[in-house]
Amino acid sequence: MSFPDRAQRKTCWDSRDRYWECLDSHNIRDSSRIPKECTEFRKIFEKSCPPKWVTHFDRKRDYELFKEKMQKEGFEPIRET
Repeated sequence: MSFPDRAQRKTCWDSRDRYWECLDSHNIRDSSRIPKECTEFRKIFEKSCPPKWVTHFDRKRDYELFKEKMQKEGFEPIRET
């Protein structure tokens, strides 16, 4: 597999952004729950990006949402008993 060129990377990133916008518009906070309305965006995203990139971007979105939640809500540290 060859490394994507500039145009392929842009296509990948654009399809990722459209997919994420769809998830955001349906208030989906978990990348594993894909609403019907976003399945076509997901297919395009998977077709436009290398599989490893898709996995990376899914994890990145989940992590960014987790960080955002922790900043807003805070967290309780684990207490040793």
